Amino acid sequence: MNQVSDDATTTAGSRVAPGLIPERRAVDRLLATLDQLADNSDHLFKKSFGRFDSGGLSYAMPRYLFLGPKGGGEAIRIGIFATIHGDEPEGALALTRFLSALEQNPEIGKGYCLFIYPVCNPTGFEDNTRHARSGKDLNREFWKDSREPEVRLLETEIWTHAFDGIITLHADDTSNGLYGFVAGAVLAENLLEPALREAEKFLPRNRQRHIDGFAARNGIVAECYEGVLKAPRELNRPPFEITLETPQKAPLHRQVEAFSAALQTILVEYRYLMAIAQNI
Repeated sequence: MNQVSDDATTTAGSRVAPGLIPERRAVDRLLATLDQLADNSDHLFKKSFGRFDSGGLSYAMPRYLFLGPKGGGEAIRIGIFATIHGDEPEGALALTRFLSALEQNPEIGKGYCLFIYPVCNPTGFEDNTRHARSGKDLNREFWKDSREPEVRLLETEIWTHAFDGIITLHADDTSNGLYGFVAGAVLAENLLEPALREAEKFLPRNRQRHIDGFAARNGIVAECYEGVLKAPRELNRPPFEITLETPQKAPLHRQVEAFSAALQTILVEYRYLMAIAQNI
């Protein structure tokens, strides 16, 4: 923790009250293991995709690509996003565990091109705050003509790569168990339900009838807030979209393992669904 004087200001230029402010955390340190994994991999590559300025400092938006063994057709493109809320680094840590599992067993990622975005809110992570340093909740800004540079960069990624699926990772400090958001009964039954079932090997599921203000059934929520990270409505072929949530107060290692198990399950189940669809 750092002391600040009476006339201290934040890097965004707004005045802060005297007292204690959180010590800044380093994004590079969070990603160090992931970088090392990429340096020694034939499948994983580090490819930052943009920069922005905040408070006179320049920030890179980290991105990693995992190219699985070739499947029988065109690669399936999945975007996986974490730490859009800066005080939720659990998703970034889980992606390291998930990619380590794919390195050990690349067949899980067969036929996939995974676009990994472990820290979508670098300034929020540095400051250990939900919001970006601008004061905005980035996960309410998408497809609203936002001026937030992180949102604009991520929107460009979503447009450019035309993902077949979008998965976001969150940690909920008000939940007592795992749950997820998804649109559509088919996806709920065939992707999210088996993913939550595998994740339950590490953490309990939230089975409350209302979660985060929405009606829920067995930990599955079919509605969501406006402005969350997702695909625009104008796409001719919209991707499947799943948000996975762990209980943030649970032990970190259990959240990491639960996320990793859920992600691996989604890859296996979605590839199976695509194979069935091609044979219909």
